Amino acid sequence: MKKGMIKLSVFYPNGEGKTFDMDYYTNKHLPMMRRLLGDACKGAQVEDGLSGLGKDAPAPYAACGHLYFETMAEFEESINASLDQALGDIPNFTNIEPLIQVGEVVI
Repeated sequence: MKKGMIKLSVFYPNGEGKTFDMDYYTNKHLPMMRRLLGDACKGAQVEDGLSGLGKDAPAPYAACGHLYFETMAEFEESINASLDQALGDIPNFTNIEPLIQVGEVVI
């Protein structure tokens, strides 16, 4: 993604008793989000947490999802229209309360 784009990052913290269905997330939730956000969403990335740094260190996040937008206005307009559906789908793939960050791509 290029400098200046808006990036929505959703982090799913790992931990005992926490579950995450990557198949549902990648094959149902992400396509639903792309459909809801329409042309405002310029790209998406998903990460599956493998490990932390160091021998046998657990991954701090079970998964991370990232969506990219050209401008803050496009992000706000599209996310506001789809937020209820997006949040409502979370229990279908995880019992984790996500952490959300909106940022600007610097490099």
